[in-house]
Amino acid sequence: MKKTASKKVVRRSAQKASASKKPAAKTERKKKPAATLPESSQAGELKLDDRPRCHWARKDALMADYHDNEWGKPERGSRALWEKLILDGFQAGLSWSTILNKRAAFRRAYRGFDPEVVAKFSAADVNKLLQDPGIIRSRSKIEASIGNAKAYLAMQAAGEDFSKFVWGFVDGQPLRETRRVPANIPAKTPLSEKVSAELKQRGFKFVGPVIVYAWLQAVGVVDDHLVTCFCHHGK
Repeated sequence: MKKTASKKVVRRSAQKASASKKPAAKTERKKKPAATLPESSQAGELKLDDRPRCHWARKDALMADYHDNEWGKPERGSRALWEKLILDGFQAGLSWSTILNKRAAFRRAYRGFDPEVVAKFSAADVNKLLQDPGIIRSRSKIEASIGNAKAYLAMQAAGEDFSKFVWGFVDGQPLRETRRVPANIPAKTPLSEKVSAELKQRGFKFVGPVIVYAWLQAVGVVDDHLVTCFCHHGK
């Protein structure tokens, strides 16, 4: 009798141990993913079309449109060059996507980026801009933009066309770079340092070499599309 009872206890213990192991096995199976997503999807890239783009233009439709239609394309208009320089100044410490999403609000607040209008902004206008949630509300950057409008007009009054000034650094032709990976793209170059120094001499602010290089890339003075990008060298 004792042996039979002992066997029953052993069987019950074995059954309990077996039952306790089953949930653990189910839990382990649930942790396994059904499939592995492509690397680009895991990185958060946006599937736009089959054309290869620069790395920064693959995650956002607005950035992709800007990349495809504006960035790196030679801009020859003096006012447009000045507007983009002002926006790049506002970008300091921020991402370009932040500025791009606010560009329409900036154009409204800055009345079409007319240097003659901006140069006349008063203290009341500055305070109004500081209350505008659609733009970057930085007093130093706002005041610098007004000063930059005055510097632009001073160049104009002295007979120095802004577009000729900018493009004169590269003899009127874009510098065609051949960079293969993002890590090869510098934050600044001897060219941007030279242009920065010349702008500062003319009274411009928020025009350090890094800001200036981003601007030169944006307006097509430097073609920094990766060689793998469909926009490289005006493709």
